[in-house]
Amino acid sequence: MRSPLLDTPGAVAADTPDADVAGHYGDPFAEQRALLAGEAMVDRSNREVIRISGPDRLSWLNSLSSQKLDDLEPGRPTETLLLDAQGRVEHHLVLVDDGAAVWAHVEPGTGAELAAFLDKMRFMLRVEVTDVTDRYAVVSVAGPARPDLPAGAVAVGRDILLPREELAAGLGLRLAGLWAYEALRIEEHRPRLGFDTDHKTIPHEVGWIGTALHLSKGCYKGQETVARVHNLGHPPRRLVFLHLDGSVDTLPKHGAPVTYDGAEVGSVGSAARHHELGPIALAVVKRTVPVDATLEAGGVAASQEVIVPPDAGRNVQIDPALRRRIR
Repeated sequence: MRSPLLDTPGAVAADTPDADVAGHYGDPFAEQRALLAGEAMVDRSNREVIRISGPDRLSWLNSLSSQKLDDLEPGRPTETLLLDAQGRVEHHLVLVDDGAAVWAHVEPGTGAELAAFLDKMRFMLRVEVTDVTDRYAVVSVAGPARPDLPAGAVAVGRDILLPREELAAGLGLRLAGLWAYEALRIEEHRPRLGFDTDHKTIPHEVGWIGTALHLSKGCYKGQETVARVHNLGHPPRRLVFLHLDGSVDTLPKHGAPVTYDGAEVGSVGSAARHHELGPIALAVVKRTVPVDATLEAGGVAASQEVIVPPDAGRNVQIDPALRRRIR
């Protein structure tokens, strides 16, 4: 669903799968600074929105997903995962309950599949699953101030679900492109499904323990793998933050190999240019790669910053200081 904000003078479309929104509006670094100052909003209206209503919604979602949701307070944003039987991540939901329904937004192209799965799992419970992507658009803000929201909007932390007819009017803020949002997301060590994950990813590898997965809640599909890694072992890979060599003009592409001493040890996920840090990226590498090793990401020299430590699992918790969040 192409965003009307792409018709804004100076707008340049982002790359697939985000080509329906703007990557920038002419000055990506200024847009980053405005976003951080609370003076801009980011059009993320290519994300898809699911509404789940009914009195059983929270206990039902609690039984299906990785987060403890049965006692979720209205207005408190959170994240949850749907895993397969082997504990691999299939869906990542950012959600809030407004007291009458759960509102969740997910990656482009995944909403219909998610809604179909959830609908199939209703059984006789009092829940109703509706894909409302055609009616609601996701925008995001940051910084110290919160804008006034139009009627019908739903706040999910710093993400806002706007009625689509309100998208063109915006929130009275400057527009910042998706490049600005992605640069800040990478700086804050937040993985994105499908960018910093693959079909083998388990939650321990990318730092979703505690933020999107509750370790002491009841049963859900994939919990056995999560418990086994947490209590007995370590994940085979770990998410790292990379400071890239700024003398190179191009960013490494998604999926580009990460090498150490000439051997391939992982792959690049997301990469961006940050207004202060310069070129940065997230990558997933083998757990055994030394944390002080200088790597090459798509041929670009890169130094590491630890996100998931090599000893993650076995009841070792990720340092909360490493979990910087924009929300």
